[in-house]
Formats: sequence, structure tokens, C-alpha cells
Amino acid sequence: MSPKTIPPPKKGSDDRLPVLFVGHESPMNAIEDSVFSEGWRETAKSLPKPKAILCISAHWETRDPRVTAMETPSTIHDFGGFPEELYAMSYPAPGSPALAAETKRIVGRFSVGLDGEWGLDHGCWSVLSRMFPRADVPVVQLSLARRLSPPDHYALAAELSPLRREGILILASGNIVHNLGRIVLRSDDFNEPFGLPWALEASDIIKTLIMEDRHAELAAYEKLGSAVALAVPTREHFLPLLYALALKEEDEQISFFNDQAVAGSLTMTSLLIRA
Repeated sequence: MSPKTIPPPKKGSDDRLPVLFVGHESPMNAIEDSVFSEGWRETAKSLPKPKAILCISAHWETRDPRVTAMETPSTIHDFGGFPEELYAMSYPAPGSPALAAETKRIVGRFSVGLDGEWGLDHGCWSVLSRMFPRADVPVVQLSLARRLSPPDHYALAAELSPLRREGILILASGNIVHNLGRIVLRSDDFNEPFGLPWALEASDIIKTLIMEDRHAELAAYEKLGSAVALAVPTREHFLPLLYALALKEEDEQISFFNDQAVAGSLTMTSLLIRA
């Protein structure tokens, strides 16, 4: 892939790359083996190797949509209070100005700016370091625009669909249930399976709507009741889910993995969309 052009789509009966939504939570999963890091690793083994990856992470918000356009994105350690080993970690995947330009071009309904500063945040690299540990696949991030409503985010995501036929893996990274203010640690093991009743209820409601393709109701998540209100107190970890769902086509299926609650008020639930 040259820095100026994206190759045309391949011909074939189904040349779509799958779409992923990944529950990421603690960046420690990048350096500690866990059921979640193993789930990411095994899922990656089932995928064709992509030409590049477009990541939508909960941890990059901007006023308007932006896409990273540098050749060599930095590894951003956007967290505090973790071991030095984690801060020393680097994920040196190349960027792709070509993919950034193509993303900007195909999103016709919204103006996407090219960004030369952000890099890769932990919502992106902590997962990819397990999925593609060689860091040999170019990675670009697309920001979550604060000025857009959830239905706008869904509409923007749908415009990314052509990238799937150009060898691009679209990875959305957040958490379906994410309330840091309600965390309950019952042991030193952050990944110990445990969900508060409201978190499990919200997870079931949202997963039911996912499986029934009721995307408009998910985009209007604020109307889904008190359990979901607790599960989604702020929207940045939930919005990436809408990006993945907007890319699902009628003949495709959804499978869940890493479907587990931790720390009472978080879920690591992830999903794979493919034909």
C-alpha cells in the first residue's frame, strides 16, 4: 500500500473482512496473561491478516471527527497508577496516511480532519499487542466526535463499510457496561468474574438488542431504563459498539467472546461480526 493510494477492492463472492467490537478495560491485559488477552489472541487467529486496521477507541474524543494520518504513530500511555513495565511498553505499528486519506474521502456526510498528533491510545494498542504482537499491520485511529449524537455516530460508521472490501479490519474498542464509580473489588484480581445485579441486567438487555438487530434502540440507549443508565453513565465507552453494529450486513452473524463481568460494574463482552 503506497502512502497515496488504497488498492481497489478484490473481486470475489465475499471479500469482506470481519468487524470487531472489543471490551478492553484494564491496560494490564497487555502485559498479564488473562482469559481476555487469550480471547483476543485466539480471535485474531481466526481472521485473515488485514492490510491495515482502523480503530475506534473510547479514549480519543475530539470536537469533530479526526483520523490519525502520520507514518509512525506514538504509543500513548493514557493512564496512571500502573507498573513501570506497562509504561515502558511500546507498540511500534506503522501508520497509514493512505488509509487516513481514504477514510476522509468516503465519509461524505461528515467532515473528517487529518490528525498528526494523537498516536495509538491504550484502547487500541493494549488489544492489538495481543492480536497482532509483531506490530506489522498499519494502524489508524478514528476519533469519537463530541458534537455528534449517537445516531450520527452510527451513520458515520455505516459510511466506513467500503473499507471492509479493501482489506481493512475495523476494530471498535470500548465496554458495553462501564461505570468506574461503582467498581467493587472482591480480591486483588481485577479480572475476577463478578457483576452487580444492575450490570448483569444491563448487559442482558443490550446483548438481546444486539442479537435482534435493534440498532435504533441501542443508539437511543438513554431510554433503556435504570440499569442501562448505570451501565452507561458516560457515552465514550458505549459509542464504539455502535460503530461495529452499523457495519453489520444482513447476511452476517454476531458471535460473542470474553463475555464476562469484572469488578462489579464492568463487562469485557466482545463481539465478532462476519458472514
